[in-house]
Amino acid sequence: MAYQVTEVVKRCQNANESLILDLSECSLIQVPDAVYHLMRHTELKSCDLSGNVITKISPKFAVKFNLITELNLSQNQMAKLPDELSDLNYLETLDISCNSFLSLPTVVFKLKNLKKLIAHTNKIIEIDFDLLDVNNNSLESVDLRFNPLTGICYDILKEAKVNFKIELSERMKEDWEDLDI
Repeated sequence: MAYQVTEVVKRCQNANESLILDLSECSLIQVPDAVYHLMRHTELKSCDLSGNVITKISPKFAVKFNLITELNLSQNQMAKLPDELSDLNYLETLDISCNSFLSLPTVVFKLKNLKKLIAHTNKIIEIDFDLLDVNNNSLESVDLRFNPLTGICYDILKEAKVNFKIELSERMKEDWEDLDI
């Protein structure tokens, strides 16, 4: 435990110079309040929280780190994101892969400058097409590979006429879908 605290402090000190906060693989269950305190005078550009056991991000994250352009939340245990993340007006890349999302969090559709959304290897079965802005001018790619999308959702995404690239893996039919009735 003491090692982990020391490591987090060291990484925060490094981020004061590089403007890139790398707290990956630190066994965090959340972003500690001490991190917000240590980074209070730093205008971060990137934050990597991958490979932890985080289940949720605090709403104050967006307030404290509102200038970041890259956020990596991959390989955690998250199933939702706070609406306050929509205040990340400069965010261009969001990685929520390898988590427990059942659908794309609605907040991702509110990120005005998001170019790349990486959401592969979750438990996403459907996409709310009403929220998916097909004319989104900033979005360049959405990675939805290795999600158990329903057949209808998969087909709609495969045929979607959008201004950005949608990455899908081959859909494996469920056993019951092959039954002739």
